[in-house]
Amino acid sequence: MSPFSGTGLSRILGSVMEYLILAVVIAVVAVGAIAGLVVSGRRRKQLPPKAEAPVITPPREPGVGEESAAPTPEPVKTVEEVTLPPEAPVVEVPALEVPEPTAGRLVRLRGRLSRSQNSLGKGLLTLLSRERLDEDTWEEIEEILLTADVGVTPTQELVDRLRTRVKVLGTRTPEDLRALLHEELVALIGTEADRSLKTAKHEDGRPAVVLVVGVNGVGKTTTSGKLGRVLVADGRKVVLGAADTFRAAAADQLQTWGERVGAATVRGPEGGDPASVAFDAVKEGIAEGADTVLIDTAGRLHTKTGLMDELGKVKRVVEKHGPVDEVLLVLDATTGQNGLVQARVFAEVVDITGIVLTKLDGTAKGGIVIAVQRELGVPVKLIGLGEGADDLAPFEPGAFVDALIGE
Repeated sequence: MSPFSGTGLSRILGSVMEYLILAVVIAVVAVGAIAGLVVSGRRRKQLPPKAEAPVITPPREPGVGEESAAPTPEPVKTVEEVTLPPEAPVVEVPALEVPEPTAGRLVRLRGRLSRSQNSLGKGLLTLLSRERLDEDTWEEIEEILLTADVGVTPTQELVDRLRTRVKVLGTRTPEDLRALLHEELVALIGTEADRSLKTAKHEDGRPAVVLVVGVNGVGKTTTSGKLGRVLVADGRKVVLGAADTFRAAAADQLQTWGERVGAATVRGPEGGDPASVAFDAVKEGIAEGADTVLIDTAGRLHTKTGLMDELGKVKRVVEKHGPVDEVLLVLDATTGQNGLVQARVFAEVVDITGIVLTKLDGTAKGGIVIAVQRELGVPVKLIGLGEGADDLAPFEPGAFVDALIGE
């Protein structure tokens, strides 16, 4: 059979195809291997070189006569050589002040009062000691009394009683005249009025509430601070309320007074609502179990109707906790009759229960005690006799008159 026959040709073509397929497979495998080698080579070029292991050289033993290279250890310090860090400074808490007891305080301050009141007492005694008391003498006596701010009506009453008593007395020794004048002045001031301060805690545990009111410049905040000392001296636990929010220094001033004797102070933001501060002060007093809450109100001008109405609001807000026990009106004794005008206006807004007369040591007008009591129908309960912390004293008519006319 010819190799170019159909069957032979088919076999030849089959063999050729097998060889071609085998060649293609071999070529593909070779190309893949070459590509792998190329990529591997590139990767090896991109890898960082391997870090060589450090060569550790063992320390050389020192030779004969050589010093060791090892560091010499520091010597151990003794307790005396050790320097300790400085100690923090010790802050010393100032000790609380112990106020003077109020009992007999006016007697102790009588000398200071008498020095400023000599013109009244000595003037009256000098005139009454004359052998003949004519109308001119009695007019001079009236003038002294009026100048001392006793007031017209009380002056007339006192002169009439003195006229009668002198006629009955007849012969007048200096001791007789002093006793006579003392008796009549004490009667004019009055001894039956209740001059005690209602500062004791109520039976239900609620603290007594004291409002301090007055116009600007009478020493009201200072008086509030001194009154706080008076109450502490009498054994009261006190909370102070700085309701004068219109004067920047008022709250700081009152807080300083409180810190000196251990009384807490409740205050609010400057320009805040005074009634709110007063309310919070009483609330704090109840929470702390205080005996007395003392509230210093703003120094209001008695001609400003709006401000006076606000004072009434303070009182009404405080009364949500309970009734106010004391409303003390602070008056400057040097203002004389103008102080009476202030007293009338305040009495129309709040029920004044007592009067505090300040700066009484700097004036000879001690008669304002009589006049203001007649004007308001309420007693003078405290008097201020100087700038000292304990120069606020409970008012005692007998000791006051003694200071006026001397012993």
